[in-house]
Amino acid sequence: MVKTLIVSFGLLGITGFNPVCAQKSKQSTHHSSKSEVKFLDDIFLDIPPSPTEKLAKVSEPVIETIKSELISSSIIESLSKLQFKYAILLDAEVEQVQNIALFQNIDNWLGTRYRFGGTTKAGIDCSAFVQAIFSAHYKIGMPRTTKEQYDATMPITRDELKEGDLIFFNTRGGVSHVGMYLQNNKFVHASTSDGVTITSLEDSYWSKRIVRYGRYIKQESNILAMLN
Repeated sequence: MVKTLIVSFGLLGITGFNPVCAQKSKQSTHHSSKSEVKFLDDIFLDIPPSPTEKLAKVSEPVIETIKSELISSSIIESLSKLQFKYAILLDAEVEQVQNIALFQNIDNWLGTRYRFGGTTKAGIDCSAFVQAIFSAHYKIGMPRTTKEQYDATMPITRDELKEGDLIFFNTRGGVSHVGMYLQNNKFVHASTSDGVTITSLEDSYWSKRIVRYGRYIKQESNILAMLN
């Protein structure tokens, strides 16, 4: 009888049936399962960051770059408007309006009224306007009067005309008016009737009054210096 009981308890120990141990085993398995799922999540699931996290990653250098690009875009847009404006005035392609600095200087004066002897935005005459453009753009000190500017240039033909050359007219006897050639048979000048404006060499009034085309003697060396 005693042997039978000992064997029975031994068998129970071998089979390991213990409610408490079984419960602990289940809990242990449950925890192990949770840990395993988390481990798999960390490896295989690619969860995108939230919008807040994305914003937090935007650094100051990136913001400064964006600001810089916006400013550059604004400048480019401004230059494009100037090119379109003068392409229309010159009856030329936009791509032909390349000397932006020159046209910006001209634009500062465009529409200024004519005033004999004037040298300011309140009023300017033809030779003073040419003098102002040469000073601002080419960094050249031109003579003040039309006759002096005429004497300071060498004669050229119409076919040789290029941007910056001068055109002299006889409007009231002798050499009395001057303008600066731009392109596409157009020149800019301070007209007594229209102020600073752009006119065609084909204009019936002006074409009949041309005295000479001239190139300022020191001009080419200064332009080359600017390009270099």
